[in-house]
Amino acid sequence: MEVQRLDKFISSQLPDVSRSAARSLIRGGKCSVNGRCVRTPELKISPESDSVELCGKTVGYKKHLYIMLNKPAGAVCATRDGLSETVLQLLPPDLRRPGLFPAGRLDKDTVGFVLITDDGELAHRILSPKNHVPKRYFVRLKSPLSEDAAFVFEQGVDLGEEKCLPAVLQKVSPTECYLTIREGKYHQIKRMFASLENKVTYLKRVSIAGVELDPELFEGQARQLTADEEKALLSGK
Repeated sequence: MEVQRLDKFISSQLPDVSRSAARSLIRGGKCSVNGRCVRTPELKISPESDSVELCGKTVGYKKHLYIMLNKPAGAVCATRDGLSETVLQLLPPDLRRPGLFPAGRLDKDTVGFVLITDDGELAHRILSPKNHVPKRYFVRLKSPLSEDAAFVFEQGVDLGEEKCLPAVLQKVSPTECYLTIREGKYHQIKRMFASLENKVTYLKRVSIAGVELDPELFEGQARQLTADEEKALLSGK
């Protein structure tokens, strides 16, 4: 069973409480474990079985966070960037904690669903090409779709270095479609349409592994996944 220092546990679960603040509160008698007041920040606890309260409020435990962010254009999918705003900087204070990172990237000008988590194992599973996790995009094009676009993508587009996996195109209008891919090559969707002598003018990721971007989330907003969404994501289908 996993054990953690009490001060580390508190700071990992409460984004607005730093490690040093947690130590001060514990030493000041503001913390209890299983109903007993403790003043030892280095006390080892089991997050899954011990009950922790700070200042009279229960400190809930989530081993990992899974956050849906509706990324706006201009934000970059990185933990740090000296020039542009990162997706992590868009998170509200109550969703921030150490170790979070974007699981996969969207181009700077691409909008939509970015998964932010601290679960490295899940991120590897989603990003690994061998797992073929589906990602669905809404695409707007400069020119009308060619008649054979769906067939060409279904066969797998050759981008030069290697052939893409089969992709599913669903036409919405002459210049709009949904496209589902199961890998993430560099600028893949833009290059796929460029191979058909067309240009992507707007690109939005709308789902990952069957988990749909919440239509209630405005660009720049984020929320935790629901239990059902977590289950779907963890299944990776």
